[in-house]
Amino acid sequence: MKNKFYQRKAQIFKALANPVRLEVIDTLLNGEKCVCEIVEELKEYEQPHISKSLSKLKEAGLIQDRKDGLNVYYSLRICCMGEFFSCLNEILQSNYKK
Repeated sequence: MKNKFYQRKAQIFKALANPVRLEVIDTLLNGEKCVCEIVEELKEYEQPHISKSLSKLKEAGLIQDRKDGLNVYYSLRICCMGEFFSCLNEILQSNYKK
């Protein structure tokens, strides 16, 4: 039982262990967005790359989607993700100062 819990944690960290996925999460910190908006914000990546990243993040349970007509909208599933990213930013800034 305990091992499954850590396997699930590892799956979440694996999903986050990709710069594109981190940028997608960062984009969604501002609220729900359709795929077209995410692609527009992350212009340096092709749409298929963004879609694959969204799929991985959804599979890990970090984001959710909803369909509205032909559009698919994505949002964070975990409300504390913003705090988690803020904490990571503080760690990075602290390490950078050293």
